[in-house]
Amino acid sequence: MVNRTISRSQTAAHLLILLLIAICLVASSGCSRFKNKEDPEEGQAVEQLFEKGHDLMKSGNWSGAENVFRRLIAQYPYGPYTEQALMEMAYAQFKAGKHDEAISTIDRFIRTYPTHRNVAYLYYLRGLANSNRDTVFLQRVWSLDPSRRDLAAPQQAYNDFSIVVQRYPNSRYASDARQRMVALRNIFARHEINISLYYLRRDAWLSAIARASYVLETYPQSEYQYDAIAILAESYTRLGNQALAAGARQVLELNDPQHPWLHGEWPKYPLAVRKLNPFAGEKSPTGERNSQLERR
Repeated sequence: MVNRTISRSQTAAHLLILLLIAICLVASSGCSRFKNKEDPEEGQAVEQLFEKGHDLMKSGNWSGAENVFRRLIAQYPYGPYTEQALMEMAYAQFKAGKHDEAISTIDRFIRTYPTHRNVAYLYYLRGLANSNRDTVFLQRVWSLDPSRRDLAAPQQAYNDFSIVVQRYPNSRYASDARQRMVALRNIFARHEINISLYYLRRDAWLSAIARASYVLETYPQSEYQYDAIAILAESYTRLGNQALAAGARQVLELNDPQHPWLHGEWPKYPLAVRKLNPFAGEKSPTGERNSQLERR
């Protein structure tokens, strides 16, 4: 009787062990299937991953392409496919509006492959990313003046384009980089003019003169050089320095005889009531001046 009881206990124990083993096998199989479902690129050849990422880019799926290229780089950290995948990932991030991520990827590429044959393109792409960084959403939604925002990112973009122009003057990107530098210089000049007009509106004539002079010295031949001269003429007039005021007026009459300041129509400041509406967009006398130039 005792032996039979022991035998039954052993049998039950054996069954329990077999049951636990079966449960573990099923769980392991389930985890494996779940893992494969979550990571379909796991174990794929580098050529397949690259083609998949490239196809996603063709269809405009920038985030999907970024993820595939990121997986390729993680699985195959060395080789020509990795180099190209880094460049493709940076472009996909830029197109997806992930400008900070794109800049980080570009910096990684330049550090790793400083003499790569496409490094000029990477500097150019970094310039594009910096040009669109920080305020792009606000500019698109509310048409905010980029010259009235923080200029740290545009200044870095200018430096990036300058590298392309100076180090790689024969590259296919040099011409466009040069044009973008001109546009950025106009933004910088407009920023200084807006500050000068701020001082002008508050009767801070000497500060207005200093800013206007800075524009003429730092950004010669910008779109706002004659606005700077008009500010000098106005400030010197207000200070009672007739000789310098007459000299600035003469320069303005010779070079931009249609400037509205000569007819008492500039600067026109926006109405104070606009400040009560945060969605009205920012306007400045430079904006009114641009509209007049476009109508000519």
